[in-house]
Amino acid sequence: MALFSIHKPDQGYWTRVLSAAAVGTIVLSGVGWAWDKMDVIEQDTIYWQTGMAIAVILFFGGLLFMVLNRPRIVDFMIATEAEMKKVHWPNRKELIGSTLVVIWGTFIMALFLWLINMAFAALFLQAGVLRATGN
Repeated sequence: MALFSIHKPDQGYWTRVLSAAAVGTIVLSGVGWAWDKMDVIEQDTIYWQTGMAIAVILFFGGLLFMVLNRPRIVDFMIATEAEMKKVHWPNRKELIGSTLVVIWGTFIMALFLWLINMAFAALFLQAGVLRATGN
């Protein structure tokens, strides 16, 4: 029974669940891709596809269970969850204000770079490095 026991089961729950969900999404995407690629098999395609899907999901599920129960990884997950609880998450007003600062800052930077680009284009046209194209 020790083979299937969970190391420190009462700690790091959310980091384990979300890590497993992320890896599971990637594995299921790969299974879906492989499922489509196996259409070239002439006979019993559905059986081969189903067998492959079950085998891959079981293999990676077992591998994920083993990896997420290694003591070093579990301790890292527990520490990560503890650090995430210390993070100051912004309220709605702070989030909107920060988003507007980023949008306006990006717009101003884009305008500045466009002006620099126009200045260099004019300089290179005068120097003969660039040729003007007529529209």
